[in-house]
Amino acid sequence: MKTKKHDTSWMVSVALMAAIVIVLANTPLGMIQLPIIKATTVHIPVILGAILLGPAAGAILGGVFGICSLISNTMAPTLLSFAFSPFMSTTGIPGAIKAVWICRILIGVAAGWLWILFSKLKVNSIIALPIVGFAGAMVNTITVMGSIYILFAKQYAEAKDVAVSAVWGLVMGTVTASGIPEAIAAAILVLAIGKVLL
Repeated sequence: MKTKKHDTSWMVSVALMAAIVIVLANTPLGMIQLPIIKATTVHIPVILGAILLGPAAGAILGGVFGICSLISNTMAPTLLSFAFSPFMSTTGIPGAIKAVWICRILIGVAAGWLWILFSKLKVNSIIALPIVGFAGAMVNTITVMGSIYILFAKQYAEAKDVAVSAVWGLVMGTVTASGIPEAIAAAILVLAIGKVLL
């Protein structure tokens, strides 16, 4: 009976965190529109959920984030929406399949397992929380931008009106200009919120 109660509590907690992800993803606070890409803060509840509820919950919350991203890029497309929504594919079915790959499940999985590792090593939460926050955000940026480079280099070059050989520099520029500030913000917010929730 005790296990069932724990399972119910876990499911309710995951649902609550998923609701927060959905609310953030559908407001300007969660996906800040920039000229070419959307800067995100939606990964923060995914990381916090992974810390509090484990990697499985993190994977579920990352999946919810991915679905929200797909919907957002379908309903309010940007230059790069072809990489996030199969419905915006510029190369037919192969492009649609590639777009489904760029999901956010790895954010929660990586953050959850990193938190477990720090817990086993008995790392102080004041040190562990910002590292997990930073790492989770960077996993998001690196997997998304890396997937765009590997799967959509030609389409990305066409969208930006540059040569394919320039795509690596543009991807690294996005990682530096957007990904690192997002990761620093995630480290600060995960520390501040996580300390209270723990």
